[in-house]
Amino acid sequence: MARKILVVEDDKHISKLIKYNLEKAGFVCVMTITGEEAFEILEKEEADLIVLDIMLPKMDGFEFCKYLRQNARWGKVPILMLTARGEEVDRIVGLELGADDYMVKPFSPRELVLRIKAILRRGNIQERPSKEILQAGKIQVDIPRHQVTVSKRGVELSPMEFKLLTILIQRKGRVQSRENLLHDVWDISSDVTTRTVDTHIKMLRQKLGRAGKMVQTVRGLGYKVLDED
Repeated sequence: MARKILVVEDDKHISKLIKYNLEKAGFVCVMTITGEEAFEILEKEEADLIVLDIMLPKMDGFEFCKYLRQNARWGKVPILMLTARGEEVDRIVGLELGADDYMVKPFSPRELVLRIKAILRRGNIQERPSKEILQAGKIQVDIPRHQVTVSKRGVELSPMEFKLLTILIQRKGRVQSRENLLHDVWDISSDVTTRTVDTHIKMLRQKLGRAGKMVQTVRGLGYKVLDED
């Protein structure tokens, strides 16, 4: 059964471009131009994922995302923000509010489709772990329960942040290039230019607090998680 994508976008040309490419990829698209209309649609039918613009009339995308995440019924619906606001602060705000991914216009329709497919497969860790509970210093990842703790205190991560951390800890001590992480976490080929990895690493470090120092940048190569504190 085809997955249903709710697209909240007020630019008609961009909306048509998104609809054409998603339907070509086998998705069912429901289009709307405001957050208010999007909530009315969600009241009547389910959506597997929401593509959300930020600069919308009346209720902007940040407000929509915040309200959705606070709602018990729709709180788990994945959100991909697609917007012209490309500043780092906007990316961080979007991810902090609960967006699963963030793309900046102008965008590649191919990359959009790949990212949507990756989000919808977010529960499938591509490298099967040798054990279900992973440890790196004070960081513990419980894969079956989808829980992360630092010094036994819970840390709330988005699905993509959880997948990124899991893969880094599975491969702790080994440097992972941005290209490898794009492929293994987001299913995006390395020929796509994107700051997705860097933005998610920054968010991950912030959420891990002091333990975030264990996620290290290896200049010119990529990232790794230390074997121990």
